[in-house]
Amino acid sequence: MSKIKVIIIDDSAVVRQVNKEILQRQPDIEVIAACPDPIYALEKMSQVWPDVIVTDIEMPRMDGLTFLRKIMSEHPTPTVVCSSLTEKGAATTLEALAAGALTIITKPKLGVKQFLQDASDDIVSAVRAAARANMRHLIPTLAAVRPKPGSPAASAALQNMSALTETTDKVIAIGTSTGGTQALEAILTQLPRVIPGIVIVQHMPEKFTAMFAERLNDLCEIEVREAKDGDRVLPGRALIAPGGRHMMLKRSGAQYYVEVRDGPPVNRHKPSVDVLFRSVAQAAGRNAMGIIMTGMGDDGARGMKEMHDAGALTIAEDETTCVVFGMPKMAIELGGVDKVLPLHGIPQEMIAYGR
Repeated sequence: MSKIKVIIIDDSAVVRQVNKEILQRQPDIEVIAACPDPIYALEKMSQVWPDVIVTDIEMPRMDGLTFLRKIMSEHPTPTVVCSSLTEKGAATTLEALAAGALTIITKPKLGVKQFLQDASDDIVSAVRAAARANMRHLIPTLAAVRPKPGSPAASAALQNMSALTETTDKVIAIGTSTGGTQALEAILTQLPRVIPGIVIVQHMPEKFTAMFAERLNDLCEIEVREAKDGDRVLPGRALIAPGGRHMMLKRSGAQYYVEVRDGPPVNRHKPSVDVLFRSVAQAAGRNAMGIIMTGMGDDGARGMKEMHDAGALTIAEDETTCVVFGMPKMAIELGGVDKVLPLHGIPQEMIAYGR
């Protein structure tokens, strides 16, 4: 079995060295080069093309975003972004995700060597997941465009909906991971403002979720924002669990709201899809819809089974459109899925559910 060929690009010699050591220890991974900038990397890649790229964004000679856009337009290659955990870095890294990067590994400004060593399992898992990614399913989602207000598509969507009154009887819960930022954009940009309230877990580090929500809010008809403890779940609003915190759905009378809490990782993730889905099963039961989409591992599969058993309508993204068919596959195998749909079929199912 051939090894996963990886190229590392980072202007920090320490980062290059530590990441190389971490990856080289794995019997199924081979680091073919560790480069200080994209220009040097392109020279190496002209000789041997990698299966996975691990790259920083802020670098000399050519920034990582320009490099990524070039690669994705010419030879789409699974890419893991290793970015600084800063507000500025978060904004740039979100642009990288929109351009086709698969996932984020964060690094601090100080103590980076120890941090990377502590995060070695996450780095290895990200590379392995990237190697299995189907890039043909990732790139088309980048072209998703929402219907403009007053356009035929938007009018048709609204005509197909029964106007919702001020109620939170229905709620939609979504869980996703690798490839999910593009998938969420493709779905949420197609929704009208009369959709039931939505709660979302996207595996993403802290600082990134707020900017991701802001980006989606600018693109969508619905309101999208990072959840805060006590936020109401309302029609036309999507709440994204903040990175580094679990989010749970709660109910008070006829009203839904979210609790945002710290706690240990579940299935190696915080926020965890399982934590959200289990809370939705308890708080909403048959008044909920659950959607599990592209992602590595099994986070959310058991929670979706609990939603299914509580009477919720449950949907898994089909393998034909998943970037990584891990989380949906496990949910299907556990018997917790009512429908399996391609990505482009999910928005209309959500709209129909809100009637």
